[in-house]
Amino acid sequence: MTKDKKKKIKVAFPHMGTISVAWSAGLKKIGVEPYVEPYTSKKTLSLGTKNSPEAICLPYKLILGNFIEAIEGGADYVAMITAPGCCRLGEYGSNIFNSLKDMGYNANYIEVSLYDGLRGFYNFLKRLIGRNDPILIMRALNITIRKVFAIDDLNSALSYYRAREIHFGDAEKHYKKALSMIDKADNTAQLKKAYPLALKEIEKTQIDENREVLYVDLTGEIYLVNDEFSNQYIERELGRMGVQTRRSLTVGSFLKDAIIPKAFQNKETHLQRAEKMARPYLMRDIGGDALECVSDVVFADYKGKDGIIHISPFTCMPEIMSQNIFPSIRNEHDIPLLALIMDEQTGRAGYITRLEAFVDLMRRKKRAKEGKISLQKI
Repeated sequence: MTKDKKKKIKVAFPHMGTISVAWSAGLKKIGVEPYVEPYTSKKTLSLGTKNSPEAICLPYKLILGNFIEAIEGGADYVAMITAPGCCRLGEYGSNIFNSLKDMGYNANYIEVSLYDGLRGFYNFLKRLIGRNDPILIMRALNITIRKVFAIDDLNSALSYYRAREIHFGDAEKHYKKALSMIDKADNTAQLKKAYPLALKEIEKTQIDENREVLYVDLTGEIYLVNDEFSNQYIERELGRMGVQTRRSLTVGSFLKDAIIPKAFQNKETHLQRAEKMARPYLMRDIGGDALECVSDVVFADYKGKDGIIHISPFTCMPEIMSQNIFPSIRNEHDIPLLALIMDEQTGRAGYITRLEAFVDLMRRKKRAKEGKISLQKI
C-alpha cells in the first residue's frame, strides 16, 4: 500500500455539547480522521448505564456510552480527558478503559492530560501522528482553540435571541446554520471570514425587543452545564419562558485557565475570580468545579442577575459540598437559586415543572423590585 493510500486512523472523543466541531478541526489539521459518533441519545445512556457501576455519575455513563457507539462505528482510538487531584475524573479514564476491555472491545485508548497545559495537548497530538512536528501541531492547536471561542460566542448569541424570538425554534434553526459555517472552516483564514457571517445568521431571528426577559446564570459541573442531552435541554426550555442564560463554565473559560499562559491574557480568568470571590465560604479547591460554583453565586448577585441555576450529577461529591455551602451564601446574597441534581432517572415532567416555578418566582421578585432597579449593582 502506498503512503497516499494508507488508511487514516479514526479518533473519537466523547460528546459534550458541540465541542466535536473544535476537536475535529484539530485532528484534520494533523491528518487524522475524526470519528464523530451519533450525538448522545437514550440509546447512548442505556449502553453506558448497563455497563457502569450503579452509583457512578451521569457523565461517566454517557462517556462510556459514547465510546461504545464510537468503537462499534469503526473508531480506532477513543480519547479521554483526564485530570489530577481529588476529582474522580482522574480515575474515570482507567475505569472506562478496563470496562471496554471487559466488554471485548479492542480500540486503542488515549488520554489528554488537562493540567499539563499546552504541553498535554501537544503530546497528545504528537502521539497520534507518531512524530514531533511543532509547526503542524501548533496549527492544529490554534484552529481548535479558535473554534472553541467562536462556538462560545455563538452560544451566547443563541441565548440572547432565543429569549426574545417571536417564533419558537427560529433562533436554534439559525444557530445550526451558523455552527455549520464554523465547522466548515478548515483554517484560521476561513474561520475569520466565517465567524462574522455566522453571527449575522443568528441575527436573522425575528425578535420581540419589548419582551420581559429574565437573566440567569448556569453553573455546576462543567459537563452538565455544556451538554444539552445531560441537562435535558435546559437552555431551550428557559428560552421558551423568556430567560436569557449565561454559562458560567464553558470550554473556552476552562482553556483560559488550563492552557493559555497568563502573560497572554488581558483580564481576570474564571478561576482567578473564583479564588477571590469564594474565599469567604470556601478556602481551597476541593475538586471538580466546586470552587467556581460557589463563586458563581456571589458573582451572579454582584452582576444583578435575576437568578442562578446549579446543575450537578447525582453522587458528585464536590457539587454536594457546594450545595451545602449555598445556604451560607444566601444569608448575605439575596438571589434566587435553584439546585438541580441529574441522573438517568430524572423525569422530564417534574423537571420542567420546577423550572417553570423558578421562573415564576424570579419574575414576581423582579417585578416587585422594578422601582429599585437603578439601585441594583451592575
